[in-house]
Amino acid sequence: MAPPMSASRFIDILKDEGITVVEVGEWRTHNRNKQGDWGPVHGVVIHHTVTKGTKNTVDLCRKGHADLPGPLCHGVIAKDGTIHLVGYGRANHAGRGDDDVLRAVIAEKRLPNVNEANTDGNVHFYGFECENLGDGKDPWPEPQLTAIAKAAAAICRHHGWTERSVIGHLEWQPGKIDPKGFTMDSLRARVHDLLK
Repeated sequence: MAPPMSASRFIDILKDEGITVVEVGEWRTHNRNKQGDWGPVHGVVIHHTVTKGTKNTVDLCRKGHADLPGPLCHGVIAKDGTIHLVGYGRANHAGRGDDDVLRAVIAEKRLPNVNEANTDGNVHFYGFECENLGDGKDPWPEPQLTAIAKAAAAICRHHGWTERSVIGHLEWQPGKIDPKGFTMDSLRARVHDLLK
C-alpha cells in the first residue's frame, strides 16, 4: 500500500530519468479529487489516445470532454518522447476494472484475464495517455516507447515496485484495446531492464 508521491517528487523523478517534461497550466492542482479518493496507489496504466497532433492531444487530455471531464491522465507522452503534465491527483483515465487484476498488480503476479468491471481504477493508478491513433498502423517511434518505459520505471523505482506494476488499459478494463501497436510484455521487459 503506497500513498501517491507529491507532484514535486513526480516531476523530479521523471526528469531524473532523462525525460523531457512540459508543465501544462496548473497541472499540480488540476484533478478530480472532489469526486473521490486518490490512493493508495498500486501501479501505472498505459493508454493510447486515438488522436493526432500533440497540441490537440494535450488539450483533450487536460480538459476532457462533455461526457468525461479532465484531466484524463497525469501525463501525455507525445510522439517525440516529451511528457506533457496535465494533472495530478485523481484523473479520469482507468475507469472501472477487474478486482482480480488489481490483486495481481498489488501482489506483482501474472495478470489474470480481465472479465469484469467492479473496481474504481482511478483511485489506484497513475495514468499516461500516449499520442497514437490506436489503429495498429500509426507508428510508435522509438523516442516515445523509450519515454513510456522510462516514465513507468521512474514510478516503479520510487515506490519499490517491479515491472509487474505496469499494465495496459486493455489488461484492466473489459472491452478496451489500448495500447495497440506494441505488447505490454515488451514494454514490461523494457521497464525490467531499466530497473536493473
